[in-house]
Amino acid sequence: MKIFKPKFWDQNFFTIFSILLMPFSLIYLIIINLKKIISKSKNFPIPIICVGNIYIGGTGKTPITLKICKILKELEQDPVIVRKIYSSHDDEISLIKKHNKIILSKKRVEGIEKAINKNFKFVVMDDGFQDMTIKKDLNIICFHDNQRIGNGLLLPSGPLRERLTELKNCQIVLINGKQDIEFEQKLKKYNTKLDFFYYNSIPKNIDNFKNKKLIAFAGIGNPINFFNLLKENHLNLIKEISFPDHYNYSEQDLIKLHQLEKQYNAKLITTEKDFLRISPFTRKTYDYIKIEPKLKDEEAFKNRIKKLIK
Repeated sequence: MKIFKPKFWDQNFFTIFSILLMPFSLIYLIIINLKKIISKSKNFPIPIICVGNIYIGGTGKTPITLKICKILKELEQDPVIVRKIYSSHDDEISLIKKHNKIILSKKRVEGIEKAINKNFKFVVMDDGFQDMTIKKDLNIICFHDNQRIGNGLLLPSGPLRERLTELKNCQIVLINGKQDIEFEQKLKKYNTKLDFFYYNSIPKNIDNFKNKKLIAFAGIGNPINFFNLLKENHLNLIKEISFPDHYNYSEQDLIKLHQLEKQYNAKLITTEKDFLRISPFTRKTYDYIKIEPKLKDEEAFKNRIKKLIK
């Protein structure tokens, strides 16, 4: 059973829950450090960009991965996305398949080897910053300005997959939201060479939902970010319904959603990821927001990508 992200993760102070869980965070830290010690990093003959995160979930890795592939195609490259297989992440895989070639494997190293054997000249990894078995040419870490680093603690006391000291292995920080110099300075304590880029999530079909009563539902890492996006675009959102990340909607869930739709005489709307998790036989009764990341300095970002082209 999937659970909701704990609210205390995103509070900027320690709570009794985060303190009680600290022994488990210590065990988690020991485990990830042992993995790093025994891992041997492998070099590959083609450029590898890794789009990862330190804050767990909801940071926009997949849309940015697709954006990078779009930039590479504009630069006359033929990129492939490599992902590790997770049965609970079928929604993200379906989203990628709509827009780009993808290779799935139990181990990312094997996926990259498959890409080389298929004569791809560029690999973009959707997730994998914590995978030390691969030597990456460019590490990009994603944050959302609504959550940033949460309470700054490791799992399960907080939302961080590893300590911020690991930013030493990162070259670019990509933030969804407004520029925040104070946050930049905080991260630069761990790596003075970090480059920061900012972007916004732009809804492409927003006009289809104006002047309508809407019920929004989402089962993503941070549903609040989706709901806020709708409000920022002045949509008439009368109800918000959150589900756990990568939630698989049951028939009963969908029945309840349609009951609410009738009760409020409103239209159901969700994310593209959630839409792809709904059975193809019933999708036609739902609508979703098409979102595309818009970089604030796309030319400078593109120039960083160009440097990797051999």
